[in-house]
Amino acid sequence: MAEDIRFDGRVAVITGAGNGLGRDYALEIARRGGAVLVNDLGGSGAGVGASRNAADAVVDEIRAAGGKAAANHDSVATRAGGEAIVAAAVEAFGKVDIVISNAGFLRNARFEDIDDDRLDALIDVHLKGAFYVAQPAYRIMRRNGYGRFVFTGSASAMFGHAWQANYAAAKGGLMGLSHIVAIEGSAYGITSNLLLPTAQSRLMAEMDDGFMEIPDFARSVQEADYSAVQDRLLPAFNTPLALYLASERCRTTHGIFSANGGRYAQVLIQATQGWISPAGSEAPSVEDVAGHFDRICDATTLHRPMTVYDEFTAVAAAARERDMTGAPAA
Repeated sequence: MAEDIRFDGRVAVITGAGNGLGRDYALEIARRGGAVLVNDLGGSGAGVGASRNAADAVVDEIRAAGGKAAANHDSVATRAGGEAIVAAAVEAFGKVDIVISNAGFLRNARFEDIDDDRLDALIDVHLKGAFYVAQPAYRIMRRNGYGRFVFTGSASAMFGHAWQANYAAAKGGLMGLSHIVAIEGSAYGITSNLLLPTAQSRLMAEMDDGFMEIPDFARSVQEADYSAVQDRLLPAFNTPLALYLASERCRTTHGIFSANGGRYAQVLIQATQGWISPAGSEAPSVEDVAGHFDRICDATTLHRPMTVYDEFTAVAAAARERDMTGAPAA
C-alpha cells in the first residue's frame, strides 16, 4: 500500500474555501496535518454580497478536529487583496507552501449579451484574482525553494460551454498563467498545474439553461448520461487529485488534469505533424493551405510542445527532413 500523503509542516492558502470544492480541500489538507489559510469573501454563487460566516465556519470545523487554520475575508480581485491574503498566511503560520486558487462564480449569458459588468467581474476574480494571490506567494516559495500551485481551470474553457464566454475566457487565461509559473518556477522547486474539476456546487445553481436554444449544443447536453456518475459529482471526488497535485510527492508540473465523476485524466495540448510548405523564401498561397488542410488537421502523429521553442524545434526538424529526403510537400 502506498505511503500516506501528508502535509505536516506545510502551509496552504486556499481561496474560495468557505464552500464546495475549496471547503473540501481545506478540510482534507488540515486532516492530513497541514495548516490552512481559509480565504472566502463570503459572496453568493453569482459573486454578490460578502459575509465572514463561510470562512469562519470552516476554520471552526478544522480547529474542532484538532487542525490548524486561520480565516481571511479579503477579495482576490485586487492586488492589495491578494497581497493581504498571502500576508495573513505568513502572519498566522510563517510561510506559504501551497496555493490552491479556487475562488470564483458564474454570471452566464449569451455571448452577444455579455456587457462589461459580466465580463470584468469574471476576469477580475478568476484570472486576475489567481494572479494577485499567486505572485506574492511565488516570491516566498522562490526564496524557500519549494512551492505548489494548483490553479482551477474549467472544462468550459478547455472544451466549450455555451453561455459562458466570460467564464471560459477567464479560465482559459489560467491555463497560460499556470504554464508560465511552471516554467519559471522549475528552477526553484515550484510546480504548477491546472485542475479542471467537475462537481455539483453553488455555482451550478447559477446555471441558466437558456443555452438549450442552441441546437447542436442542446443535443450534446441531452445525450450526456449522468446516471452512472450522478453520485460521484460531489466536491469530495475532486479532492484527491487536487491534493496530490498540491503535495510534496507530486513532481509533475506544467500539466492540465481533469477530475470528472470519479475519472481522473491528464488533458493534453498537442500539435499535429501538419504540412511543411515547399522550401524557399516564398510564402505559400491561401490556396496552398486550403489544398493541404486535411493534412494540417491529420491527427495520426501528434507532438506535445512544452515551450514555444519546442514547437520551433519540431518544425525545424521536419523542414530538415524534407530538405534531406527531397520529399514533396504534398
